[in-house]
Amino acid sequence: MAAITIKDIAHELHFSVSTVSRALQNHPDISEETKKIITNYAREHHYRPNQMASSLRTQKVTTIGLILPELTSYFFSTILEGVEKAANVAGYNVLIARTKEDPEHEKQCLQMLDNARVAGIIACPTKRTFDFRPYENMIQQGVPMVVVDRYSPLNCDQVISDDFGGAFQAVEYLIQTGCKRIVMLTTPFSTAAVLERQRGYKAALEHYNFTYSEQNIHYADTREEAVREASAFFAQEQRPDAVFCVNDSIADGVIYVAKMMHISIPDELSVCGFSNDIHTRLTDPMQTTVEQYGKRIGKTAVERLIFRLEEDSPKTDAEQVVIPTGLRVRETTH
Repeated sequence: MAAITIKDIAHELHFSVSTVSRALQNHPDISEETKKIITNYAREHHYRPNQMASSLRTQKVTTIGLILPELTSYFFSTILEGVEKAANVAGYNVLIARTKEDPEHEKQCLQMLDNARVAGIIACPTKRTFDFRPYENMIQQGVPMVVVDRYSPLNCDQVISDDFGGAFQAVEYLIQTGCKRIVMLTTPFSTAAVLERQRGYKAALEHYNFTYSEQNIHYADTREEAVREASAFFAQEQRPDAVFCVNDSIADGVIYVAKMMHISIPDELSVCGFSNDIHTRLTDPMQTTVEQYGKRIGKTAVERLIFRLEEDSPKTDAEQVVIPTGLRVRETTH
């Protein structure tokens, strides 16, 4: 359902456009009865004012919404930093909502931003989000939306990392430095980003004529789970000589187990993570990882959102912007 305009309301209720506009602004020249008729109709049909046009008229700062799973995560905090800096330069405030990776709380965040009448939303859906109808409803009401980091089926712009390329580059480096038995430790949540990293792992192995086996894919969602899983596969007779991890927290768990089992890093074991969290430069040994450029993701998302908010911008199809990743070689690999 397309968003209704002031002209639509005027046509349906047989008022002039100026009367509808002034009624919605609570103008004293409009009778209370007329205001009630118009505002009730507008509310029932999910009318949303043109935030950009209002901002230009009133010189008020427009607010955009930002939905993130966590704020303590280094990667998400860099996205936040990129969003806030770019938004403030463009004259916007940012209203932040944290989902805690909970789809039900995510719905509440969307409702909160809807009630706040934000001009648009930048969102990273939770890894447990399978029902995207709350997002779709917002888009159908005319709220511009940009999804960051995690892929989604939504018809809106998306700004993501090159997860496939980053994984391929990491595994390629492990192979080129002499690793022969490379396993992957990933999460059980099959988000598109995780699947792209798994696909990059497989593609690199096959490109260098290594045998890919599902038995070499192991699962953990937290550092604690990674400790248990790594303890199990390091106890095997043919233990791996390299572990590519889907994120840095899991890699940290692997490094911890290796040190407890007196497995020398990187002489006997190479470890590579994904994201370049701040702790990767503080661990002993310092962790090799794939860097995601969160600030650039946030900045690009704001640029895409503002492009969609501009009234005179061309109505182009939704676009996907892929931000390149980079391998940061440190002490857990050769």
